[in-house]
Amino acid sequence: MTFRWKLSLLAIVALGVTAAFLTVNAGGNWDYILPRRGSKVISILLTGAAIAYSTILFQTITNNRILTPSIIGLDALYMLIQTTVIFLLGSKSALSANVNMNFVITVGLMSLFALLLFKFLFKSERRNLYFLLLFGIILGTFFGSFTTFMEVLIDPNEYAILQSRSFASFNNVNSKLLLISVISSILIGLYSLRFLKYLDVISLGREHAVNLGVPYEYVVKRLLIIIAVLVSIATALVGPVTFLGLLVANLSYQFMKTHRHRYLIPGSILISVIALVGGQLIMERIFSFSTPLAVIINFVGGVYFLYLLLRENKS
Repeated sequence: MTFRWKLSLLAIVALGVTAAFLTVNAGGNWDYILPRRGSKVISILLTGAAIAYSTILFQTITNNRILTPSIIGLDALYMLIQTTVIFLLGSKSALSANVNMNFVITVGLMSLFALLLFKFLFKSERRNLYFLLLFGIILGTFFGSFTTFMEVLIDPNEYAILQSRSFASFNNVNSKLLLISVISSILIGLYSLRFLKYLDVISLGREHAVNLGVPYEYVVKRLLIIIAVLVSIATALVGPVTFLGLLVANLSYQFMKTHRHRYLIPGSILISVIALVGGQLIMERIFSFSTPLAVIINFVGGVYFLYLLLRENKS
């Protein structure tokens, strides 16, 4: 089966699952159901595309298939921001209750953190990408510990509200946030197109990329910023989905069986859409919202992560 046939098959499945999600048990109430389900579908498409795309980019520049952007501490920073706001100001404060303000500040702080991190770590030529990963793990652990410290002291009622934000949810996505997120993602996606031609060469490693004429440092710095912004938008919109990127990226590698990013990127995005829309359909129609979709994804992704580690260790 050629790559185009594989992409066509994934596209057909994605369209079929999406159509089923929009129409199953509609009962003829299209005026009420379509807007609500449509906003969910758009948020799923945006989140799935942003996480899949950023993960493929991150694994390409790190040349490692078991790493995801969350390793640099963005998910932990998201929870730290939400916890700090509720701990200091309360859940009824404007900064917490106003979803538009909360979204803008969260995306801004996460993007600013990534920019400062990259600028500091790449200031010296001796600071390489592995130092960035190590520093990101340390910061992620620090953010997580500080978040836990505040959660211990926080009011139980406030803690319940905070816990609802610790899992990704597609059920109550604000339409205004959705519009801002779509526009921002489209702009950053268009900006990233100029760097796609370098990805196949960068995946060979830094030395090969430099020898083949790729402006490696310039491209990698901007790809990292693109990754940080996309992850920030997706996380602030629906919440953290830690293992989704790892899962869909590696499934794309196995299904597409190629290193060419012109096929890997759309393949991973389509697989992500199928997983999220199909999972949401099953959660709503079969399990009646009894389990958040993010919990299932993180469980499956965690098991798959352990499998990848064992496989790499054996090889």
